[in-house]
Amino acid sequence: MSAQGGGERGGDRGGGDRGGGDRGAGGDQKDRKRKESILDLSKYLDKPIRVKFSGGRETAGVLKGYDPLLNLVLDDTTEYMRDADDSYKLTEETRTLGLVVCRGTSVVLICPVEGMESIPNPFVAQDS
Repeated sequence: MSAQGGGERGGDRGGGDRGGGDRGAGGDQKDRKRKESILDLSKYLDKPIRVKFSGGRETAGVLKGYDPLLNLVLDDTTEYMRDADDSYKLTEETRTLGLVVCRGTSVVLICPVEGMESIPNPFVAQDS
């Protein structure tokens, strides 16, 4: 038994007046205001959206759920395949994925399918 008390092994380890327990520096985190998400995805629930990921993949599906970390649940999801020679170019080929959970850390862009229009790249020299 130690002189610090606590007849059992480990005693007051981490507690006491030395900053352990719930009196430490991180104790006020419960009182902090939670950060609000910039995106309001509730208006896109049960509507088709298009999602681009950090690796370059693109999918489209119906948004069924989400959380504050931007993890998404998509249903009837279709992946748009990229050209083997040019990874920035999408082909007409698609792959059906079905129900998908998208990890929020890899999501780069979310946009509604309706109102989306593809335009030619204005920065590439056009053939005359």
